[in-house]
Amino acid sequence: MLAKITGCTAIGVEGLLIDVEVDVARGLPTYSTVGLPDSAVRENKDRVKAAISNCGYEFPNKKITVNLAPADVRKEGAGFDLPTAIGILAATEIIPQHSLEKVCMVGELSLDGKVRRCRGILPMVVAARDAGYKKFILPRENSREAAIAADAIQVIPVSDLPMVVEYLLALIQIEPASHANLETVRQNRDHLVDFSEVKGQNHVKRGLEIAAAGGHNLLMSGPPGAGKTMLARRLATILPQMMNEEVIETTKIYSVSDMHATNDIITERPFRAPHHTVSDAGLIGGGTTPKPGEVSLAHNGVLFLDELPEFKKHVLEVLRQPLEDGHVTIARASMTLSFPSRFILVAAMNPCPCGFLGDPLNSCTCTSVQVEKYRSKVSGPLLDRIDLYIPVPAISYKVLTKSGGNEENSASIRNRVNNVRSIQQKRFSRQNGVFCNSQMGSREIDLYCTLDSVSSSLLEKGMEKLGLSARGYHRVLRLSRTIADLDGSPDIGPGHIAEALQYRRSSHYAS
Repeated sequence: MLAKITGCTAIGVEGLLIDVEVDVARGLPTYSTVGLPDSAVRENKDRVKAAISNCGYEFPNKKITVNLAPADVRKEGAGFDLPTAIGILAATEIIPQHSLEKVCMVGELSLDGKVRRCRGILPMVVAARDAGYKKFILPRENSREAAIAADAIQVIPVSDLPMVVEYLLALIQIEPASHANLETVRQNRDHLVDFSEVKGQNHVKRGLEIAAAGGHNLLMSGPPGAGKTMLARRLATILPQMMNEEVIETTKIYSVSDMHATNDIITERPFRAPHHTVSDAGLIGGGTTPKPGEVSLAHNGVLFLDELPEFKKHVLEVLRQPLEDGHVTIARASMTLSFPSRFILVAAMNPCPCGFLGDPLNSCTCTSVQVEKYRSKVSGPLLDRIDLYIPVPAISYKVLTKSGGNEENSASIRNRVNNVRSIQQKRFSRQNGVFCNSQMGSREIDLYCTLDSVSSSLLEKGMEKLGLSARGYHRVLRLSRTIADLDGSPDIGPGHIAEALQYRRSSHYAS
């Protein structure tokens, strides 16, 4: 007899519904799985057989064929254990076929019939919801994560195989997971670090505020111990709260990556700081079946690259596409996947190998050849994609030991950032995919970055003096728009252009 069940898998960060067809026929006792299964799927015959037998059901001593459709998509993971087991029980008429209509299910089975968690649950539930399915049966451990999408579909959390069978036979009722109201699950905004702990460096704080307000990339250069890492880690404390769409996008990525073992909903903007020994696959993503890398794990948050020139040059060069397009495309022989990667890049570096070039308190021991070689590790095209270049000088003893507690805290800076982001949300309400000034394309720049004659003349002179490219020109305009928004000005004035050019003036980051 033939039974059909709907399972699901994650391809990239999107879910794909899979038809699990189980045929139990007379013949020699065999068990075969077709439809491009990976080793974890092929091995499920032993888990499924043991789970069915150990839960007190009869495993058919017949010819069993399991087909996973569409057959041209590679299936991976142990999430097909549960639909396969239920398909076998339905094919042997233990479960009626009509109880499986508009029901999707995913879960790994242990040998005693327990249903274990799977990765990538959220995109699967979203795919089933969008396809019009009414119920999604999944491991109880995944129910919290899936609750984000439990608005138009019932999320049924289960613990073991008998629980699923009895539910489908209407012998028991299972309370569906309640839809997660993101306002109630958002984590506390109290951070362990705060800008009030940073002494001095007001111009750097101003640059970080501009970066947070408009979503701009920045590079800090200064001697060791000047506070570059300390400042970068506090950028997350002034970023605005994530919107609901951003929460779902970010949680999808972490769900597929299986990076959050507690299955929590990601409500805080990510802060990723990979070590400089990271590979290009670790940074961008990769693998036989591509998985998200650090640039995608930093989506809607901050990617911090400390000691920028210490990263391998070919690793840094792969940052070009995500910085420009907001997504990264990974091509393999069997598939091409695209992962979202819209983040604020914060990079930090020393001005030279020893770190003290231009420092009035310490003498530099590097030769000009060493300095040039050090600088050349970061290419011009990559630097051209950075909006702000901020020098971070060493802190004097007087500033460091100054007391009084008059440093501005993160909460007050975040309030200004939130006000500017609100302005941008209204401005781009009709532009699909544009949420902040740094994401403006040529059309949006023409609409919202008009200049008067004085500002235009100033920008022209600045371009000539700094040798800015067309990309640099557009980045100055985006940056000027953010500075004007912070100033509460509807128009970009000469002062805004001048400040934006000042941040580009240090583009030769070690000068």
